[in-house]
Amino acid sequence: MNESIASATLPNLVEASLPQPDPTLLGAGRAHPPRILLLYGSLRPQSFSRKLALEAERLLRHLGCETRVFDPHALPMLDSVCADHPEVQRLRAWSHWSEGQVWISPERHGTVTGVFKNQIDWLPLEDGSVRPTQGRALAVMQVSGGSQSFNTVNTLRVLGRWMRMLTIPNQSSVAKAWQEFDENGRMKPSAYYDRVVDVMEELVKFTLLTRDRADYLVDRYSERKGDQEAAALARAAGAVVAR
Repeated sequence: MNESIASATLPNLVEASLPQPDPTLLGAGRAHPPRILLLYGSLRPQSFSRKLALEAERLLRHLGCETRVFDPHALPMLDSVCADHPEVQRLRAWSHWSEGQVWISPERHGTVTGVFKNQIDWLPLEDGSVRPTQGRALAVMQVSGGSQSFNTVNTLRVLGRWMRMLTIPNQSSVAKAWQEFDENGRMKPSAYYDRVVDVMEELVKFTLLTRDRADYLVDRYSERKGDQEAAALARAAGAVVAR
């Protein structure tokens, strides 16, 4: 990114301390930019999880990524409509498009919000031959109205594991989020901001490291065994196995 543009969009970033990730050091080719989907968990007009998602998106773009931020406002509650609803289809298509994801939720009653969980609930583990989340790198972050807590990021890690994602080691928990953003919705310089930069940098590196190897990394003995048994039954029944 041009230095003058970076300075204007990321005024709190010390650019010399954040070099572009080098794909060659990670065994990755210089192919297309990493594709990152960001999800946030609040519908409030002054949603701090949305502000944090947009701050993270600026950093990801600075690091050379292509990004999409899903707006959950028009997403219906799970099972209230059919899965062919346009917002459900958009969410699933964007998840399938992604190679890495960022999940950000406020902490409410010690866990993730219903708004955030509803997005994950609409994502199937498997939809035909398409797996919208499996093998993708994942970064988790939370915002809190009070003192620092890690309940939500811990829950997000459980969700990420259940969705068969590769959750990175680093994470961010922004306490008293109402005082960490200015009147323009930008995150103020702080140790919290620096941690967000750390998490986004690590996510990009893990995405580059795993994206071309994801299918191999999550290839399972039990699934291969099941496929072989199904093929054997089909042969015994005289069925023709499509290839």
